Amino acid sequence: MKTLILGGSTFVGRRMVDLLVGEGHDVAVLNRGRTASSLPEGVSRIVGDRTSTESMRAALGGTEWDAVIDVSGFVMAAGGGEFEDLLGLLDGSVGAYVFVSSIMAYEPSGVMPWTEDAPWTSDPVTTYGGFKAHAERAILERHRATGFPGSIARPAAIYGPDNNIHDMETAMFLRLRRGLPILLPHEGLVTTSYGHVDDLCLNLREMAQLPAAAGEIVNITGQGASSRAWTRLLADIVDVEPDLVEVPTGFTEAKPLYGHLFGIKHHGVLSVAKAAALGLTVERGIRRGYEQTYEWFLASPLVDAPDQLSDPVWGAGYDFALEAEVAAALRA
Repeated sequence: MKTLILGGSTFVGRRMVDLLVGEGHDVAVLNRGRTASSLPEGVSRIVGDRTSTESMRAALGGTEWDAVIDVSGFVMAAGGGEFEDLLGLLDGSVGAYVFVSSIMAYEPSGVMPWTEDAPWTSDPVTTYGGFKAHAERAILERHRATGFPGSIARPAAIYGPDNNIHDMETAMFLRLRRGLPILLPHEGLVTTSYGHVDDLCLNLREMAQLPAAAGEIVNITGQGASSRAWTRLLADIVDVEPDLVEVPTGFTEAKPLYGHLFGIKHHGVLSVAKAAALGLTVERGIRRGYEQTYEWFLASPLVDAPDQLSDPVWGAGYDFALEAEVAAALRA
């Protein structure tokens, strides 16, 4: 399968490259060429700027692909119609287009699990979730108008090797290993779906080869855990007792006091019934996934990460000294 990955430098994109190369597919990646990364032998690199229709036309004009997997369609590409222009550029020259969306495309609801026919978020297109919803609508509209073979995968909280969002399992593994306090807001009840990156990548490849997926939104990540249960699961894997500190409701929502997934806007669990009906591979168990991720973490440079780490790409970092100050104040 001749496959183009839009993205491909980090985390999901890079794991996608590795999966496809390992299966013997012909792979190319398109990105801005600004993130230093090495690619497996035989993978082609195409330089293009998602925010410029002219740049994308110069990079992709006249090319044909069995599949395009879009892991870089995020808010940086919003505005000016560039996303719609990309779909027009690809229409008629691809066998399948799979867009990686997000649980953030949903309008939050306390009725769970969330199914693909639930309302889109009302957030503006300039936000992460608002842009994902905008892109989904554009794909479905083009599918209805021209038969464009676009499909949409909606994951939730993706974890695993090479995760570049550092305030997820990386920060929690560090807190647990260093005996640091763990701030737990909302009584630890915020419940989120968690999925392994390699399960997501496998499902994306399956959707690219599944004609029935065209014109469909498909939830990918279904296994849910409350923030308290998730923390205790990781503590059990690290083999320590977590030092939990309850944060009273209304105390503060300031960052970076706790992982961003512990906030109320991430309270949602996805239904994967449609994925099952389409025959997509069932995701691995959450314990097995995090056990494998912890093995990777122990062999990675992140095991010695500092007590404060910022994330200029996603704006999600951590500050253990600040967390300790807040924990002490709450206990006092």
